[in-house]
Amino acid sequence: MSIYAYIFTMALTTYLIRVLPMTIFRKPIRSQFLRSFLYYVPYACLSAMTFPAILTSTASIVSGAAALVVAVVLAYRGKSLIVVALSSSAAVLVVEQILKFFL
Repeated sequence: MSIYAYIFTMALTTYLIRVLPMTIFRKPIRSQFLRSFLYYVPYACLSAMTFPAILTSTASIVSGAAALVVAVVLAYRGKSLIVVALSSSAAVLVVEQILKFFL
């Protein structure tokens, strides 16, 4: 099959995913349950994609878990994104060095 057919198919699929909701739901959504469900879908999808990557992107699952704990604690305390990211990276570095020393 031609590469152009693949590109056309993906363009059409992407276009339909964005256009169909606008054409089907023309009126404002009044259901409180549906509105709250749609509000939290992006957060749930992002979490489902991010958490496994955090735990498996390092050499050890222990250092990934340490970074996750540090990130959650700092984010809960309202620290900025750069502070959370740098602190999580430092936690991975420290835990990896500790694991190298003891193993």
